[in-house]
Amino acid sequence: MSSWESWQLAQRAGRAQAVLVLIFLVLGSAFFKAQVVDGAEFRVRSEGSRLRPIPLPAPRGEIYDRNGLLIAENVPGYSIRLLASNEDSLRAVLSRLDDFVPADSVNVEKVIERWLRAKYEPVLVFASSEFGLVSTLEEHRVAIPGLVIQAEPSRRYPDSSAVAHLVGYVSEISERELAEGRFPDARQGEIVGKNGLEVEYDSLLRGRQGVRYVEVTRRGQAIRDRGVSGSVRPREGASIRTTIDLPLQRFVDSMWRAAMPDKNGALVAMTPQGEILAYVSYPSYDPNAFVGGIDVPTFTRLNTDSNRPLFDRVIQATYPPASPWKLATAAMGLRRNLVTMDTRMRTPCTGGYQFGSRLFRCWKRDGGHGSLTLTQAIATSCDVYFYQLGLMIDQEGLLADGAAMGFGERSGVDLEREKSAGFPTAKSYIRSRGGTSWSRGEILNLSIGQGRNVQTLVGMTSFYAALATDGVRRAPFLVRRRTAAKEFDLGLTPPQLRGLRDALADVVDMGTAAASGGRDLKVAGKTGTGQFPPQKDLGWFIGYAPSDAPKIVVGIVVEEGLHGSSVAGYVVKAIGKYLGQPVGEARVKVTEDLTPVSGDSITPAPLTTPRDTGRGRGTRP
Repeated sequence: MSSWESWQLAQRAGRAQAVLVLIFLVLGSAFFKAQVVDGAEFRVRSEGSRLRPIPLPAPRGEIYDRNGLLIAENVPGYSIRLLASNEDSLRAVLSRLDDFVPADSVNVEKVIERWLRAKYEPVLVFASSEFGLVSTLEEHRVAIPGLVIQAEPSRRYPDSSAVAHLVGYVSEISERELAEGRFPDARQGEIVGKNGLEVEYDSLLRGRQGVRYVEVTRRGQAIRDRGVSGSVRPREGASIRTTIDLPLQRFVDSMWRAAMPDKNGALVAMTPQGEILAYVSYPSYDPNAFVGGIDVPTFTRLNTDSNRPLFDRVIQATYPPASPWKLATAAMGLRRNLVTMDTRMRTPCTGGYQFGSRLFRCWKRDGGHGSLTLTQAIATSCDVYFYQLGLMIDQEGLLADGAAMGFGERSGVDLEREKSAGFPTAKSYIRSRGGTSWSRGEILNLSIGQGRNVQTLVGMTSFYAALATDGVRRAPFLVRRRTAAKEFDLGLTPPQLRGLRDALADVVDMGTAAASGGRDLKVAGKTGTGQFPPQKDLGWFIGYAPSDAPKIVVGIVVEEGLHGSSVAGYVVKAIGKYLGQPVGEARVKVTEDLTPVSGDSITPAPLTTPRDTGRGRGTRP
């Protein structure tokens, strides 16, 4: 063999060797990637057919009152789920559960719907189950294939109905809420807030759920729990501290149940700075009934009850403001420098006020109140005085100042379902009249809390909090004031504010609330009585104390059958509880003549102007 042939052979051998090395490198790299880099992924894929994820709910953050007392807590509970390979087998197991659980406790179709949305996950049957049910099912586990029982936290409200509208409740996220993205990052089956503080602060309270895995057979039967292997631990939600004074909350609730069990209404108490201390709507409900899913009979009963226990009368009901509104009219007259606290009207009160062809009545028809100053008119709640003051302010002034003081908007409380107050603008009023012009008779109605004017209890109470302090109306709050909430300056000077406060003190000392028992506590406030169909009395009182250095502002509204002078005593009792000065049984003073204010407490209709019979209408104190 020549040297040239030898060289060529060596070249070929070298190239072949290089190719073999490259092949080995490629194969080695692929083997390394498959075994090491992608090994975990391949193992997950290979196990995917025999591992089933089970969510690990995060403990919700607890809710406390201002002093650290629990309003909402977590207690041990259990969830019960089923593994199923197909719908028929799932239905068969669900029907078998009837032998071990109360009849009609399993909503079969709802369980099937859950399973269809996630066929390869254990489907939730019972949430927040008690230990007794768990024990029963464990005893019959052999007869219930695919049974998965998991310990998890359950929501509990120790004070139940006493805090229902304040705290709200929790329940499983609905399909609609999932579709709408109502709760970001929430998954099917997860528990979310549905009302009150629970929904307002859900993003803080809910936390982040984890996951664990159960190993199953090819037929979907659970054979062992993988424990912590591959699990993701849940992240606990953040707790919140509210402004609520829980002893005061309990006191108001028990007082209402004892004194007015057949009356619907609401009471809200706050500091002059807007921190809500008590929040009661009556009738109420038990929020614990919603934990783990409310049963159909209970839900039906709550929704068909004519008293509407689920309805929050603190923030959702709008009422004709009646005589408490007279302080708004007085503020408008003062800020425009039309009157002082010593101003007397041209026409004294003789029981009514003649305006054109109609007589607008005062609540005190027999002889009237005579000639009064603004201070005296507030103390006696004289309608005739405020009829004339409203005419001085006139249409544009009433509407402009009402808007400037925030009477057409929400109070801004940190609860998402608050309803806007209803105070007209010129355009909205004319539109409501079919395009006709403004009626001057409406000015008289608006001046005394009638007409097209409905307000929420929380909104009117925040207005009185402004009167009790620096004249700035700020949003009340339960946890923190909303940053976007507006503030409304009443436009009053310090001497004007002092004059109004002195007049409100006279209401309790010698006026329409003299029988409330509030004099010793230095309570200042305003009574009011209106009506809503079918001609049932509506009683208001909004007061604060001590009048010279306010620490608490309380508003109450009671539907059907009570006057403002008779409900004032309940506010005084709440104030006394908070100030540590208990009040005995308040005397009741009821003025006999009632002049009606029409409207609806739940869905108020526009108030009517007096009929063209020569008889007008006034408000009761």
